[in-house]
Amino acid sequence: MSDNNKIYFVGAGPGDPELITVKGRRLLESADLVLFAGSLVNPALLENVGGQKIDSYGMRLEDITRTMVDALQEGKTVVRLHSGDPSLYGAIIEQINELAEHDVEVEVVPGVSSVFATAAALGTQLTLKGVSETLIITRPAGKTLEKDALAALSRHGATMAVFLGTHMIEEIVKSVEYPPDTPAAVVYHASWEDQQIIRGTVSDIADKVKAAGLTRSAMILIGGVVDPVHYRRSHLYAPQ
Repeated sequence: MSDNNKIYFVGAGPGDPELITVKGRRLLESADLVLFAGSLVNPALLENVGGQKIDSYGMRLEDITRTMVDALQEGKTVVRLHSGDPSLYGAIIEQINELAEHDVEVEVVPGVSSVFATAAALGTQLTLKGVSETLIITRPAGKTLEKDALAALSRHGATMAVFLGTHMIEEIVKSVEYPPDTPAAVVYHASWEDQQIIRGTVSDIADKVKAAGLTRSAMILIGGVVDPVHYRRSHLYAPQ
């Protein structure tokens, strides 16, 4: 067993290989084993990794755990690389609990979420005085979620970021109760080299996304911050 008996869960960031934390990069490049989350992680991040690299796509939780524990028992430094930030739809708790059964500690290293890369791509901010002081992060119902709360959440009129929903954007815009002219945008592969931005409103964004052929790996952002026109100056810059 290695001295620290610890596995590192590292947030890879949204895609741009430079948008990983300094600590995350250091751990990644010094790791003896990296299990990464398939196509969600930009391959460019792994170019300078000298250790073994395993794509965990399709692996069962028990197999992932066994692979990491075995490596740790061999004295290896192990990194579990998640896309974006591990705390958002990263499915890390079940992994942490499984590892705890083997008396293995986990240290989580935060990453830049794709929701922040989306805001950067749009050149906007997610909270804006006079427009929205609240950000709602959610996802639609699907294979792993029986029922969502899109309609109820949309009644708050806050900025809404929808993960894992590009393939069903028509259902999403029908579910939300924003006014039809509410600005909306879909950003595919935010911060990647092939980033694509589609802007519109709740009434037409689904048609635009369908025409572009986007079905996955994109963030849906709804709210006035997408096209900020009527906002109030921040107190930071208000006249004294």
